[in-house]
Amino acid sequence: MSNTTSHDSDVSFIAALAELLRENDLTELQVKRDYGENDSLNVRVSRQTQTVMHASAPSAAPAMPSATAAPSPVLETADPASHPGAVTSPMVGTVYMSPEPGAAPFATVGATVNEGDTILIIEAMKTMNHIPAPRAGTIKRILVEDGGPVEFGAPLVIIE
Repeated sequence: MSNTTSHDSDVSFIAALAELLRENDLTELQVKRDYGENDSLNVRVSRQTQTVMHASAPSAAPAMPSATAAPSPVLETADPASHPGAVTSPMVGTVYMSPEPGAAPFATVGATVNEGDTILIIEAMKTMNHIPAPRAGTIKRILVEDGGPVEFGAPLVIIE
């Protein structure tokens, strides 16, 4: 398969994944395609307030264009989970940003946290699990929504 044909089929594949995500009201899909030794495509398509596609491929593969996959999704070149300040989910569950409904959130963008401070709660099997900041720093991004589902290993926040 030539690089151009492979590239075109990858773009079509990612667009189909984004459509599948929307049609089935899913929050995330992750797929890996192996083309051969040292040649693969890893795609993670997730949706928060808008559809966001995360794609990574080895340096031998062509770069993905941002406008041809689909008109509405946004293509991000860097996966937040690979950010050095990313705090990832240790479990599958439901995210809560505050200790109880109506209360102030544990952390907000721009807030300074100390190592060990609770930054959010993940409810799993009716147990409230406080997720601590692994290091001191400033919350740069919050990547989850209050009351939303989260998967194991999904990025929750970025602390720098």
